[in-house]
Amino acid sequence: MNDTTRKEAFVAPAEITREYGPFETQSGVAGVTHDGRHVWAATGDRLIAIDPASGEIARSLPRPADAGTAFDGTHLYQLAEARIDKIDPATGTVVASIPAPGLGCDSGMAWADGSLWVGQYRERRIVQIDPATGAVLRTIASDRFVTGVSWVDGELWHGTWEGDDCDLRHIDPRDGQVLERLEMPPGVHVSGLESDGAGLFYCGGGRSGLVRAVRRPARA
Repeated sequence: MNDTTRKEAFVAPAEITREYGPFETQSGVAGVTHDGRHVWAATGDRLIAIDPASGEIARSLPRPADAGTAFDGTHLYQLAEARIDKIDPATGTVVASIPAPGLGCDSGMAWADGSLWVGQYRERRIVQIDPATGAVLRTIASDRFVTGVSWVDGELWHGTWEGDDCDLRHIDPRDGQVLERLEMPPGVHVSGLESDGAGLFYCGGGRSGLVRAVRRPARA
């Protein structure tokens, strides 16, 4: 796509509808995912399942959890330094592990179309990988540090975090073009990111220990 044909991204303030926590964490809230009922958050040394109605912790799994989290409909996937663990959420048992593409330098993660999509923070990119082997299938470049990653209704979104400026970005998965930006208030950070598929994003709040719900733009 020629730069002259690119359209300006739609930009709006992020509408934060609720904050959860702060939760007691080892190193803040990193990865975030949604299993259709609970919001799961990676908090360093455990995965916690948050009831989005009450804000209470419904479950806690003692697993290394220092970056992105994803859910494939059955299993959780969790970045743990240089590997990705596939976890049975009922027991917390690791049923498989693969190398992380960034070997410890990865950030967010999402599941879509049979693949894992992994954010790589300082490399400013998202990579699609085979969940069975960890093989990289494709790479999407960004012009910002990439944190959380989410696919919802065929749309690819990711969080950014540069200094005190953070936003949520809807991008074209073919070329990384930014289509929409939801700007977080100054100093409000985005680590993990996932949608509930019903109008909300859930955003990890880094060292604040918070998880924030942000309204997803309505579609006509």
